Amino acid sequence: MSTDFVTYELDGPIALIGLNRPDKRNAINEAVIDELRAAVHRAGEEADVGVLHGHGKHFCAGLDLGEALARAAGQTKPPRKRKRHSWHEVFDTIARGPIPFVAALHGAVVGGGLELATAAHVRIADESAFFGLPEGQRGIFVGGGGTVRIQRVVGYTVMADMMLTGRLLSAAEGEREHIVRYVVPTGQALAKARELAAVIAKNTPDTNWRITNLLPRINDLSHDDGLFVEYLNSNMQRPPETAERLREFVEGRAKPLVAPGNRS
Repeated sequence: MSTDFVTYELDGPIALIGLNRPDKRNAINEAVIDELRAAVHRAGEEADVGVLHGHGKHFCAGLDLGEALARAAGQTKPPRKRKRHSWHEVFDTIARGPIPFVAALHGAVVGGGLELATAAHVRIADESAFFGLPEGQRGIFVGGGGTVRIQRVVGYTVMADMMLTGRLLSAAEGEREHIVRYVVPTGQALAKARELAAVIAKNTPDTNWRITNLLPRINDLSHDDGLFVEYLNSNMQRPPETAERLREFVEGRAKPLVAPGNRS
């Protein structure tokens, strides 16, 4: 599937979803959101893992400022009724939907692009990536879930610094601040994302769903409530595949774990 602004490719259990406005540094407008929504829902139906990436030199430069200017200048007609922010809806479907997502990041990952990236569960950057929140310098504020999602990743002080000063973080600094978990040479982020997605796809869909949906919700709870929800989850009925995987381990048929640095 290839549309104007978003590409979609199914590679076995992995859905590859690409932002495709390279001439606009993959800036997000409502047309992009509409196509991204369709691609994410399709991936949830037919894939076990999704990979987000950007075509061209950048992952995503954030909000399409031309569209933002039209709204700020009153040139677009507001909806008759208030409804949920379209970005919130789509990014939450990525973050807490039926499948995990891996983000392959390069070039600009700023503003709404960073909000989209932090909706993914695992993030890889190549050495060309840089991260920023320039909304303060544009006279606007984050609106795609960044106050919740980015702040929970980097903390208030880092996010406030990025917004107040316009500071850009390099790939190495992004790894230090936990924006990404992996940094690879320039041009290799998508390959690494596909590699990790293939590993994740080997988990049971039920386990992946619990990791991506239960963990973040438990993190929002108090200590006692979190333990109680964990207890309820551990006593939920498991799919038949769980028993078979446990049996493989008990009977010595499961592939052993190998410590990093000892893979020969």
